[in-house]
Amino acid sequence: MGYKPNVKLRFNFLTTIIYIVGIVLLLQLFNLQIVHGEEYREQSNTRLTRESTIEADRGSILDKNGNTIVGNNMGFSVDLYKTKIDDQTLNETILKIITVLEQNGDSYIDDFIINVNPYAFSTDNQETIASFKEDHDIEENATVEECFNKLKEEYEITNTDPLEARKIMAVRYAIQTEGYSSTRPLQISDNISRQSALMFNERSSEFPGINVVVEPVRNYSQGTTAAHIVGYTGKISSEEYKTRKDTYDQDDIIGKTGIEYAFEDYLKGQDGVKQIDMSVDGTVQEEYVTKEAVKGSDVVLTIDLNLQKVTEEALANSIKKINSGGYSQQYDTNAGAAVVMEVKTGKILAMASYPTYNPQDFVGTISTEKWNEYNNNEDKPLRNKAIQDNYAPGSIFKMVTAITGLETGATTTKERVRDTGTFYKYNESWRCWLRGGHGWVNITTAIEKSCNYFFYTIGTRIDIDDLAKYAKYFGLGVKTGVELPSETAGTVASRETAEKYGRGWYAGDMMSAVIGQSYNSFSPLQMTKYISMIANNGKVVNPTIVESVIRADGTEINKDEVEKAIKEKLGITDTEVEDLKISKESINVAKEGMKSVTSDESGTAYSVFRNFPIEVGGKTGSAETASGSGNGKTNAWFAGFAPYDDPEIAVVVFIENGGHGWYTGETVRTIMEQYFGMNTTQVQEDMTQIPYIETYR
Repeated sequence: MGYKPNVKLRFNFLTTIIYIVGIVLLLQLFNLQIVHGEEYREQSNTRLTRESTIEADRGSILDKNGNTIVGNNMGFSVDLYKTKIDDQTLNETILKIITVLEQNGDSYIDDFIINVNPYAFSTDNQETIASFKEDHDIEENATVEECFNKLKEEYEITNTDPLEARKIMAVRYAIQTEGYSSTRPLQISDNISRQSALMFNERSSEFPGINVVVEPVRNYSQGTTAAHIVGYTGKISSEEYKTRKDTYDQDDIIGKTGIEYAFEDYLKGQDGVKQIDMSVDGTVQEEYVTKEAVKGSDVVLTIDLNLQKVTEEALANSIKKINSGGYSQQYDTNAGAAVVMEVKTGKILAMASYPTYNPQDFVGTISTEKWNEYNNNEDKPLRNKAIQDNYAPGSIFKMVTAITGLETGATTTKERVRDTGTFYKYNESWRCWLRGGHGWVNITTAIEKSCNYFFYTIGTRIDIDDLAKYAKYFGLGVKTGVELPSETAGTVASRETAEKYGRGWYAGDMMSAVIGQSYNSFSPLQMTKYISMIANNGKVVNPTIVESVIRADGTEINKDEVEKAIKEKLGITDTEVEDLKISKESINVAKEGMKSVTSDESGTAYSVFRNFPIEVGGKTGSAETASGSGNGKTNAWFAGFAPYDDPEIAVVVFIENGGHGWYTGETVRTIMEQYFGMNTTQVQEDMTQIPYIETYR
């Protein structure tokens, strides 16, 4: 029984320890509540801790060589928290804040609908004005000045200067409509100057409740270059916010167009958290990070930045040259597009749309003046004409007709047709662009000389459904699935299309369909896919403009995962296209005809490429729109690939109302010179060359 004393000893020891710990806790409690109680209570009553978001850097957008097209700069914004100050102090603080911002050229939040000197509402919308009066208990027939004075009284603004009063009122109105609290601030100004940020920090005691936030600001360092590809960002809209409350705040920036929109979920980083200790009068006492921000993923494009710049410049120069009559004839044009693609991979090396815009204008808040300038421009600078708009292809469609004719047995490589200038059939007549005709031509020379007569002949022997089938095989009238929003599908001339327009398909309709008119209407990107497939011996090519998506830690996101997510976001569905197993002979006929266009003296683009050191396959096209030779336009196309024997790239250039297809050839030549590393030289056009327009009726 000797174990009992040991048990008792251990029990006494534990009891003693418990008593000692209890005494220490009681002494500490006495120290906190009695000795230092008043001091700690004072600190507690004069100190608030708030959580603030550390905005993560948005992922960059890079070209294939790692050059930055879109990145971030560090910027500053000003937040205002609710503090225990009276209205008079709040008003004085607001005016001081605005004075600093204006002194350094910075803007501030201002959605107030009353202007002064003279007094007037900033809107003509009577419903908005009536709602404003109702919200503030103002009589329905009150004048603008009476409304202003009512708000001045409501906000306890004592300033006698109407301009000063209105400045205060703009922020107070924002506080009232958007709300703020001791934990959720109102952003008074975003992207302020460094000078303003320094002044606020150095004189923080003068600005109770404000917090200068360091945040990334989107930087479109290349200006207008690749604008339609990368797109732009803007503040999240109320509709967007409703479905994204779990990951976005009301003031967050979100992609609106282009890659910025399509890859938003990858580009957006993970925000961090910062604790801010403030006194009740709004003075910041301490800040510390509790969760680090993580930068968004970088999106690497397939485009080559230098080639992109040259493509845009060459397109703009051609449009200006046509406008000024620099070729043999002047046309009023101010819109176009160009696409450069690797024929074996479908990778887009350049994509230009003219006129263009500067995405930097949308950073922060775009001015009303600049928005109206873009939005009201009839040439639609915000639209990516390479993928969003459709145009009749004209003669560059003739390779489809030739291949359809050969594959269906409607013609052969040995057949020769005598072009007399006017084709008669179905009690009607259609003219070739060369009024006297081209004489005897076979299918290759018909492509070379762009002889309408030969293709009219084929049109009497093939069925429109066969022509549409081959067109769709080459990607015409079908979305390419490129990783950009708002791509058009275009339309292919067919019985089905005619029925959508409430009419049947008639035999005479084939005469315009076979030369790329009728309902045929495609985007420049679709035309580039088509030319790439011809250059690639008929093999299917799927256009892409994204090389990879790289996480902040340097690892690459699985391409299949990215493709699936982007298709879901953009609503892209895979389209089943019948493998027509086109013979190599038929493809070679089309390619040989295209080579003759640039290398034979009778070719429609010989004057452009006669001294070019690399053999090029090409095709010119001029397509009438609307009322044809009446009030319509004549759009100009050139489609080509090079080198002829082992093709690497396809280039398609389109100019709205460019007049003649060979006018666009100079643009293609300049682009190819850049790609193949040649010294750019001035191309001397042969102005004795006779321009032509396909007249299909």
